[in-house]
Amino acid sequence: MLSLLKAYKKYDPAAKSLGEILFLYPGVRVLIFHRLAHALYKLRLYFVARFLSEVGRFISGIEIHPGAVLGKNLIIDHGMGIVIGETAEVGDNVVIYHGATLGGIVQDSVKRHPIIKNNVIIGAGAKLIGRITVGENSRVGANAVVTKDVPPDTTVVGVPAVGVTK
Repeated sequence: MLSLLKAYKKYDPAAKSLGEILFLYPGVRVLIFHRLAHALYKLRLYFVARFLSEVGRFISGIEIHPGAVLGKNLIIDHGMGIVIGETAEVGDNVVIYHGATLGGIVQDSVKRHPIIKNNVIIGAGAKLIGRITVGENSRVGANAVVTKDVPPDTTVVGVPAVGVTK
């Protein structure tokens, strides 16, 4: 938890203290709820896990399914309206801005949500849909719609998202 708070402090120049981050940042609050819900989900206590994730959503405006796998030091900036689906995987040191979606396109019980590798930035309102992979050190522009894999070290923008020179 301390490394997450320090990551937020390093990322956000407006943050004045670790206490402010812990108690007032919705991204941190929802990640605490998610860690607990995810542990329960892995124990197959699905109802309790979903209930806990719903409480986290209610107090933060951020919806993270308890089955989603989240890496270390995930920064959720502002966060309102973020949705992260059940089979999504998010790597370490990822930044996700408000309104982004890591969603699925099929309704089977299969891997159906994106895999986000380490050190990725996902812009506000971006939609990453389906079983795609966003490579390390990549950037997804605000409001981009990503339905295909993004190679490492690539910036994608637009609808549909296309790569641009970094």
